[in-house]
Amino acid sequence: MPSVSSTSSQPTTALQFAAALSKRSDTEAAARDLADEVRARLGTASVDLACLFFSSHHATRAEILASMLTQALHPRLLIGCSGEGVIAGGEELETAPAVALWAASLPDVTLDPVRLSFSSAHDQFQLSGWPASNDAGASFLVMADPFTTPMRDVLALLEERYPGTPVIGGLAGGGQDAGENRLIYHDTVLTSGLVGVRLAGPVNVRPVISQGCRPIGERYVVTKAEHNLIHELGGEPALQRLQAVFESLAGEERRRAHRALHIGIVIDEHRNRFERGDFLVRNLVGADQTMGAIAIGDVVQEGQTVQFHLRDAQSASEDLNLLLAADRTMHPRNPIGALMFSCCGRGQGLFGKPHHDAAAVADRLGAIPLAGFFAQGEIGPVGGRNFLHGYTASMALFAEPDSRSRHE
Repeated sequence: MPSVSSTSSQPTTALQFAAALSKRSDTEAAARDLADEVRARLGTASVDLACLFFSSHHATRAEILASMLTQALHPRLLIGCSGEGVIAGGEELETAPAVALWAASLPDVTLDPVRLSFSSAHDQFQLSGWPASNDAGASFLVMADPFTTPMRDVLALLEERYPGTPVIGGLAGGGQDAGENRLIYHDTVLTSGLVGVRLAGPVNVRPVISQGCRPIGERYVVTKAEHNLIHELGGEPALQRLQAVFESLAGEERRRAHRALHIGIVIDEHRNRFERGDFLVRNLVGADQTMGAIAIGDVVQEGQTVQFHLRDAQSASEDLNLLLAADRTMHPRNPIGALMFSCCGRGQGLFGKPHHDAAAVADRLGAIPLAGFFAQGEIGPVGGRNFLHGYTASMALFAEPDSRSRHE
């Protein structure tokens, strides 16, 4: 499908965003409520991009949602998916029926709708609509079915085709097996593959990837490794280094580390200092007492810098708030819209109370239009490379470009 641009002969206006939430179990009524609220919020502005997120209660009637919203709002592009839960505004609905609609008016922004499917029989991807060029400043938003899409291979393919382009999104949820999740592409409902859009032009899409951890102990250079096994850290057995970290912790923190200790791998070794957001956090999956080695949930190479990380509610809350605060400090233009793809392992189960991540965004960024879903895996860049994450809140913050000319 060709790219979709909102360019017109009329004078352009500023970016506009709207988000709406319906808790109705009646799918038709929910669609009407969402369309009415979005239209009221956007006024006469065009709906260029619409993102639809819905709980499993509405999955079998997703065609009705897509059709009614397309007819009511005439979006240039509608994409979306089912989720383990739904996020909108300051609310997170994890088990109840819910539908969220996020809409954006994006003057002069080019939208390239994209689809991807994978054939396991032929071991190949089928691509539709993917741009031939790698435009500077572009970003991808993607949603994929976890049962039918080898996401790590997809991200490797995108890195080859579009090096350095951020990819932000999440894996659909609500289903327990292949064919049970739903993806929305225009007014078509799919049960497999990936849907998304590339945005290029006068919009600033900023990723915020909160992996929910904080570093503990010292940093080490991997001095001996094989595949996902780390044999030595800084010339000493890796398991010995891990045990030293445990011994450095006290009381409750040590008890939490037994359940939620991870390892962070520095992605960009050329930085002078390593801070939050510079580590790719991966699980510790085992240890070998005989060899003194530890196994992690990714491939590691000798010469990489690593640091152990602790994940708990306090660390996850602190990490998200610090990253949101850092975004406000680093950029002159405040976000005016946001999409959130939050792990289904976060939410009330992690924080002990509802609405944590959505409330943090509202506290830090104000009541901007926010929507998203609880995902089975989150996608976003760390250190300039895109990864599939777990236990993460992956966000796309939308703002006016730092410098923008209306007459170019």
